[in-house]
Amino acid sequence: MNDDTPVIEIKDLIRRYGKREAVNGLTLTVRAGRCYGLFGRNGAGKTTTIKCLLNLLRPSSGSVRVFGLDPEREEVAVKGRLSYVPDAVAFYPWMTVRQTLDYLAAFRPRWNRETEADLLARFRLEAGQKTAHLSKGQRTQLALVAAVCPEPELLLLDEPTSGLDPIVRREFIETVIGAYQASGGGPRTILVSTHLISEFEGLIEEFTIIEEGRELLTMGADQARERFRKIRVRFEQPPPALELAGALEVRQEGREYEILANGNSEALVERLRRLAPEEVRCESLSLEEIFVASRVLRSAKA
Repeated sequence: MNDDTPVIEIKDLIRRYGKREAVNGLTLTVRAGRCYGLFGRNGAGKTTTIKCLLNLLRPSSGSVRVFGLDPEREEVAVKGRLSYVPDAVAFYPWMTVRQTLDYLAAFRPRWNRETEADLLARFRLEAGQKTAHLSKGQRTQLALVAAVCPEPELLLLDEPTSGLDPIVRREFIETVIGAYQASGGGPRTILVSTHLISEFEGLIEEFTIIEEGRELLTMGADQARERFRKIRVRFEQPPPALELAGALEVRQEGREYEILANGNSEALVERLRRLAPEEVRCESLSLEEIFVASRVLRSAKA
């Protein structure tokens, strides 16, 4: 793979289950060294897409490439360079944490024992405890430790925080991704599939939102925050009908309005100021807010 070859390249991917299309014409590209988010509700087609990348499912049509390789024809070469954490994690129940990690390390040419020891200590995973006795959250933690230690070129995470305590989700995922990105070698690439986006705010550099297997929006995270903004305005007296052509969405509660802008927030703010409001505030949407508002973003794809 040369420097210009995408780590992941999906073109016009369609995957059917009978007559139902779980993925319908999806196209996306993930460049080396990026932390890429695949956002969508449960059932949107995220897991199906990842399984096609791993040759766990075959595309009905379209193509997928990982490191420039066809996962179906060169499965061993592809899987030897990545780690995958599924949304449902399972281990051999008779093995301890220590035995599980040693077993997995035996299949890998590299395994960072310092990272392993550090993460086990941080997450208070006891090496002698059998995996059958681990909670769902502890199994997720163990799976993420096992995914990071081989220092793969690509980390595929499918709903990685779903089994974790909400209080520790953000800190935990930052620790894991930080340990992964700090490991030696070339650029580290992450594709994370999730509908719990707030934990990844500030980590995701680019994202695609999908709905019913179709792409709704693909953008860089910073570009999206700059483009989609929320304007809050309050008037002393109820204003006349507002002329807000170009606004994606307008919500009113009494004398207060909340307006979702798509790249034209400055023009909208200027128009509102002419009406002498008590207060006008403009702020960027978070990635989670952009995702929640995705039902009105179909018209925003330009």
